[in-house]
Amino acid sequence: MTRRLTLFFAAACGLIVANLYFAQPIAADMGADLGMSPATVGLLVTFTQIGYATGLLFLAPLGDGIENRRLVSACLAASSAALIGLALAPTAATALAFAALVGVFCASAQIIVPFAASLASETTRGQVVGDVMSGLMVGIMLSRPAASAHAHWFGWRSVFLASGLVMATLSAVFFMAAPRRAPKAELSYGAAMRSLVRLLRETPALRWRMGAQAPLFAAFSLFWTAVPLALTSPAFGLTQQGVALFALIGAGGAVMAPIVGRTKGPPRPLMGAAILSGALAFALAFLGVALRSLLLLAAAAIVLDMAVSANLILSQRLLFSLGETARSRLNALFIASFFCGGAVGSALSTASYAWGGWPAACAAGAGFALLALASFLAEGRGAARNAWRPQEIGEEAGDAAGDGGGLS
Repeated sequence: MTRRLTLFFAAACGLIVANLYFAQPIAADMGADLGMSPATVGLLVTFTQIGYATGLLFLAPLGDGIENRRLVSACLAASSAALIGLALAPTAATALAFAALVGVFCASAQIIVPFAASLASETTRGQVVGDVMSGLMVGIMLSRPAASAHAHWFGWRSVFLASGLVMATLSAVFFMAAPRRAPKAELSYGAAMRSLVRLLRETPALRWRMGAQAPLFAAFSLFWTAVPLALTSPAFGLTQQGVALFALIGAGGAVMAPIVGRTKGPPRPLMGAAILSGALAFALAFLGVALRSLLLLAAAAIVLDMAVSANLILSQRLLFSLGETARSRLNALFIASFFCGGAVGSALSTASYAWGGWPAACAAGAGFALLALASFLAEGRGAARNAWRPQEIGEEAGDAAGDGGGLS
């Protein structure tokens, strides 16, 4: 896993996952054009994230059984077609359907991450995963200012049309530039799907990571879907260009990913600090709007982004140590769970904002973050120690495949 290949994988993940968030800052423009009510425009983000969770469950596990380069390239080609379909959608129903398909095929990003982990050595795996995930987080965070600026000048449809062309190009480049990786497991599709249930049931470390990250990501998604509404309200009166600049400042939280990827020692203290800071970010966010302070609101965005990035990298570092042959499936279950949380958060964002304004949105976001903290605290010291037993959990995963080939 060379430095150049790591950077390429990071850039690819960032470009892919950006498609999941383009709709967040321009949802109001999309909804107005498609005849959607203000309370339902959040569904454009929700359907994309539901599609992503579906792709994670039904496509990403194939990374343990199908040659990775070919699988990723095929998903990228399909996502290109879905993005162009979304750009040309004439009605809200059509747009929602294509948004879901965009999410499904963007699951290729979570085939690339365990692909990179498998190419890395034991000593550099945490660093490589952190670097690749930093690209993914930068893609998430820069997607919003990019979409806002592009939509301001060329309209919302051009955002998805341009990205569709980028995905088509990336599909060809990835097939030519990425190395071949034939997974060790020889799994049928049915066996891979059946093994997901046993992996979830028999891997407590996975369940605890899901329980903390899913509500934390719900808070993250709620914030970034609702904050453009606050920024364009009379309190701040920003244009889409102003929203883009604000999102660009918030992207500074992505710096945590490579830093956390290089940390050593027990992850639990850092996880706790990250989740707690995510909850505190909503207090800053509430004060920012109440005092009409862009500085406080930007600080809240940075703190929240850093919290989500840090907890994500620490969680994946643990999961990728639980057995080489099940990495794609463990990662798929984990990412699917917290993107389901993100879908819930984005759906509640516009609804809560329409009901009670920014205070209601902040209360909902803080509630999600506190739920993540409660899950983390419930894990307890004994469960935390048991989670760090890679050989034992790896053997359980190896037994999970049953028929149709094994995981080990």
